[in-house]
Amino acid sequence: MKAAALPTQRPRDARLLVIDRHGELHHAERSHLAHWLRPGDLLVANDAATLPASLHGTHLRTGEPIEVRLAGRASLRVDAVHAFTAIVFGAGDFHTRTEDRPAPPPLCAGDRLQLGPLQATVARLLDHPRLIELRFDGDADAIWAGIARHGRPIQYAHVPQPLALWDVWTRVAALPVAFEPPSAGFVLDWQMLHALRERAIGFATLTHAAGLSSTGDAALDARLPFDEPYHLPASTLRAIADTRRSGGRIVALGTTVTRALEHAAQAGPLRAGEGLATQRLGPSSRLQVVDAIVSGTHEPGSSHHALLQAFVDASVLRRADAALAARGYRTHEFGDSVLIENARSPQRSPRQGSRTIVRSIDQPGFAGLLRPA
Repeated sequence: MKAAALPTQRPRDARLLVIDRHGELHHAERSHLAHWLRPGDLLVANDAATLPASLHGTHLRTGEPIEVRLAGRASLRVDAVHAFTAIVFGAGDFHTRTEDRPAPPPLCAGDRLQLGPLQATVARLLDHPRLIELRFDGDADAIWAGIARHGRPIQYAHVPQPLALWDVWTRVAALPVAFEPPSAGFVLDWQMLHALRERAIGFATLTHAAGLSSTGDAALDARLPFDEPYHLPASTLRAIADTRRSGGRIVALGTTVTRALEHAAQAGPLRAGEGLATQRLGPSSRLQVVDAIVSGTHEPGSSHHALLQAFVDASVLRRADAALAARGYRTHEFGDSVLIENARSPQRSPRQGSRTIVRSIDQPGFAGLLRPA
């Protein structure tokens, strides 16, 4: 596959590879996604907006330049913004391939960092010289303002021009909690949503703090995805229950939606509210909620690609990867897409009903944070 180098969310020639539940491959235009779903299905999207989570600054003890990429936090609460998991690089920026970036100066607990208007402390190292727990000074409003003013979207060398926030926000972007875009959602526009409605396909959202796709270090990449908080609205769980009762399928728009729903199901019936996804889905996983996934064309060896093996056998994915490469599909966040039906999912019927339990937990608001029109 070739990397998509232009930050165009919905190119007119975007393609869709469909892998049906029998392992058969079908090539289609991505704009026709709704035609590959069934009336009565429910498409669930991640409505997280992407933070400007790349912060350049100075390691004050040595005076050396650094880049800090925010990579995780424990909660979506608007006031839970002081402590982050972060990856630290040395001098340079996204124009250099992540795996070729220099290491930061040796980091120690207590080191002070100046990141534009923000000051922060290395609270501790997390079993790797580039992975830290970072604590910002100041109150929550000042931290949010500093990130908004000084931060840039995290990006990689395959896109040579600097990204703006509107390049990485989906059409349904709401709370700014993702560290990288939930890019499966780039397929969405108002025409797509209209096509879903015309075919009697439901649409719902959840919020999941999508994390980093790469760290540039093989040992750290093997630990991806990091723990990621999410929030399930009661309205979405009602839509899932209604879809199950009518025999429809739950279709996840992206790996983050899959991870959130499947993590929530580990504890029993789905409940509304916040959770922290800690699991890594792969070939040994048995999906309890999601019947199909719309995803990007991920490269073998990545955590995203491993998650797809929860839907189909590795042999089917190898055939799909070969077809994607042979036909010149584009990869990475602005690339083409795949629709994979869960080969292990039972055929749904209205008689199966639903065991979903809905318990609503209020979500604190993010007052004053804006999204583009």
